[in-house]
Amino acid sequence: MDTQVTLGSLPLSSDELRKIDAYWRACNYLSVGMIYLRANPLLREPLKAEHIKRRLLGHWGSDPGQSFTWVHLNRLILRDDLNVMYISGPGHGAPATLSNSYLEGYYSEVYPDRSPDETGMLRLFRLFSSPGGIGSHCTPETPGSIHEGGELGYSIAHGFGAAFDNPDLIVAVMVGDGEAETGPLATSWHSNKFLNPIQDGAVLPILHLNGYKIANPTILARIPQEELEALMMGYGYKAHFVSGDDPAVMHQQMAQTLETCIGEIRSIQEHARSTGDTTRPRWPMIVLRSPKGWTGPKEVDGHKVENFWRAHQVPVLDPVTNPKSLKIVEQWMRSYKPEELFDENGSLIEELKAMAPNGDRRISANPHANGGRLRRSLDLPDIREYAFAVKEAGATYHSPTEVLATFLRDVIKRNMDNFKLFGPDETASNKLDGVYEVSGKRWMAEIKPEDSDGGALSPDGRVMEMLSEHTLEGWFEGYVLTGRHGLFATYEAFVHVIDSMFNQHAKWLEKSKLELDWRAPVPSLNLLITSLVWRQDHNGFTHQDPGFLDVVTNKSPEVVRIYLPPDANCLLSVADHCLRSRDYINVIVADKQPHLQYLSMEQALAHCTKGIGIWDWASTDQNSEPDVIMACAGDIATMESLAAVEILKKHFPDLRIRFVNVVDLFRLMPASDHPHGLSERDFDSLFSRDKPVIFNFHSYPTLVHKLTYNRTNHENMHVHGYRERGNINTPFELAIINQVDRYSLCVDVIDRVPRLRDTGAHTKNWLKDQINESINYAHAEGIDRDEIRNWTWTG
Repeated sequence: MDTQVTLGSLPLSSDELRKIDAYWRACNYLSVGMIYLRANPLLREPLKAEHIKRRLLGHWGSDPGQSFTWVHLNRLILRDDLNVMYISGPGHGAPATLSNSYLEGYYSEVYPDRSPDETGMLRLFRLFSSPGGIGSHCTPETPGSIHEGGELGYSIAHGFGAAFDNPDLIVAVMVGDGEAETGPLATSWHSNKFLNPIQDGAVLPILHLNGYKIANPTILARIPQEELEALMMGYGYKAHFVSGDDPAVMHQQMAQTLETCIGEIRSIQEHARSTGDTTRPRWPMIVLRSPKGWTGPKEVDGHKVENFWRAHQVPVLDPVTNPKSLKIVEQWMRSYKPEELFDENGSLIEELKAMAPNGDRRISANPHANGGRLRRSLDLPDIREYAFAVKEAGATYHSPTEVLATFLRDVIKRNMDNFKLFGPDETASNKLDGVYEVSGKRWMAEIKPEDSDGGALSPDGRVMEMLSEHTLEGWFEGYVLTGRHGLFATYEAFVHVIDSMFNQHAKWLEKSKLELDWRAPVPSLNLLITSLVWRQDHNGFTHQDPGFLDVVTNKSPEVVRIYLPPDANCLLSVADHCLRSRDYINVIVADKQPHLQYLSMEQALAHCTKGIGIWDWASTDQNSEPDVIMACAGDIATMESLAAVEILKKHFPDLRIRFVNVVDLFRLMPASDHPHGLSERDFDSLFSRDKPVIFNFHSYPTLVHKLTYNRTNHENMHVHGYRERGNINTPFELAIINQVDRYSLCVDVIDRVPRLRDTGAHTKNWLKDQINESINYAHAEGIDRDEIRNWTWTG
């Protein structure tokens, strides 16, 4: 709907209009200054070529529209004491956020060298998009931001993640119309079906239709308004349109429209909170149609600039070498009348300073955008109360994630406003459905009577399920970056969907943790990877990809961890540790299918604390030098390695075997390369300096080689793992064709231990027969042999 503003109902008085426009002009002036100036920041002398940066970088196109929105948000924050957070979705939109943060004074509080005067302004200009300076995205260095924006598509999801369990918060999300063309953004509009107006805050999306991307028009700007309005209505929003290019008219429209939207939000919340009615409302959103590069040069060298794609980045490219272009830049900057906006010291004049909110009500200073300030530790139960009873190692099968579910159930129960479980329609599939005893799945859309029969749908559920890994990851990131806790469980093959989002979050954490003391530590992002490669019986090759671990190891060791607990009690120990940690992305690899259980709770705690260790009960090298080290990481890898040890003990009773299990994958790295790596001495005590190491690994073999390439005994390390071979296989057949099975491991030991190369010929022949028989049986019967399916450790 269009907001109609008549002469008799103008929301802004002439004085308010004058001051709002002046404040907006100050924002725009600073945004242009960041792109162009290295001297003469207030244009107190004629602009000269030497005042211009030698390399012009930055993006102008979306800045005026973003600052326009921010200024109008400030008006209502001041008037109504609103708690507002702002997310900048357009790529490279930092000049607007930086300008507003600077004018609010918070930027100078965080960075005193960028003081609110001429000296500080020049410092800000020179640092922008300069070596050693600040980026053109809303990077972690930008106060008020939890959304980097360097990769498009996640702004709305981040906004809803921030709003969950924050009933007082309004998150204004500026959605770039180029960003709106991405798949993740298109899906995240549906987040409103998960927002509870009683316990959550509100998200106000502002779709910024400035018409162009880098070099093309945007789709949503070129469809009829009624079609766009219908699209937003179909997504569940009530669209309000603000359109034009005359600042005086647009200010009145925006003021009225924001008042209307905030009023609708408050009405929705008051109704729900006073009546308990959680019927899904139609939330407001704004479509802001303003020119690309609004208020900038309309034409340069005969080419249209304002309201065209040429305004996207640097509208005037050659002011240093072209006097005509230099004059255009000077006229452009002087059009904002900086002499009216800044005093003799270069500070914003007092009447304009009063246009910004105070303290934490300033958008740039909102504590939710530095979520570690608001972080509350989880109230966690003692994991010993959830231990799986292990009477004998390797004698009982059970699902590790089913055990974890009982722990997570009580984590949710104790932290009903501070913890969420995320997953793409797979909580029950991943055997975590035990959590439904205390909380269902969040659902604000229609509920049918039959849903009561096992649907577990609930408007206040703590389990967040949607079949979009992008949206879930975005929610989770927004949730933890604003100080709350959670766990995201997903299938191993499809965690790759969020590879790029994982990369972006890891980069955010690295900057925040290592370089920005003012950013408080936030809860860790915990990913539980399950439904693993080795148990994809009917899903086949498409579901066989453990390569997410390779992606993780590419990131800074300061912010990523990988855990491969071999059984349920180790999974409990690892999960407890991860939920207590801060400023990490913790990746836990644990299958949902029944697996052998090995360690008591106390043994598991000791083993996981070390992260890597010798299992004495599975070793035969006590008080002697080993002939071979059998190492493993992962549940199937552990079972097959133990089965191989049992075979080797039977055929070669005097073979000295050291059995090493790895829980924390980064323990394999040298301490000099990773803060949690092992010293060379400790590594040698486990893996020797000259003995063969047969390493059975959950994922691709090259990853172990990557982590251990400069270890002393690396040349003797022979890694088995997934080799990209699979189909519709039984579990053991899949293990065989990738050579992680017990028989292939034994063959490798015979080949690698010098004294077995000749004496082990007959055993090796028998092992190969077992491989063939296992494959033939699987193809004939459609199932693995009983002695494989029901194998237990007998020592």
